[in-house]
Amino acid sequence: MSRQPYACGLDAAVDVMGGKWKARILWRLSEGTRRFGELRRDIPGISEKMLIQQLREMEAHGLVRREIHRQVPPKVEYSLTGFGASLNAALEPLGEWGHAHMERIAAAQESLEQERARPRGARP
Repeated sequence: MSRQPYACGLDAAVDVMGGKWKARILWRLSEGTRRFGELRRDIPGISEKMLIQQLREMEAHGLVRREIHRQVPPKVEYSLTGFGASLNAALEPLGEWGHAHMERIAAAQESLEQERARPRGARP
């Protein structure tokens, strides 16, 4: 079954960037080549399994290059491709917007979480 074309560019970008971890991985790799363990330490909260999955997806999309050095123990390094660097550059304004509105976004998120925790039918 062939996949339907994207309705717009944003659909395509979100397809490549889906999830909360890929932008963080891109950001870390924009600083230079990293080994798996370095990425794991640099991205708090990500599990080893999730990092492996995200890196594989990003490699399949051509965002990340995986280089295996044949030595003992094996050394694997990850870096951004030109395609990945271009996506990272496109995300910079979004990161700046988020930084500028961080307090407002956090307050709204806290309000939503309080609302979800409230029993159904209860009023504030």
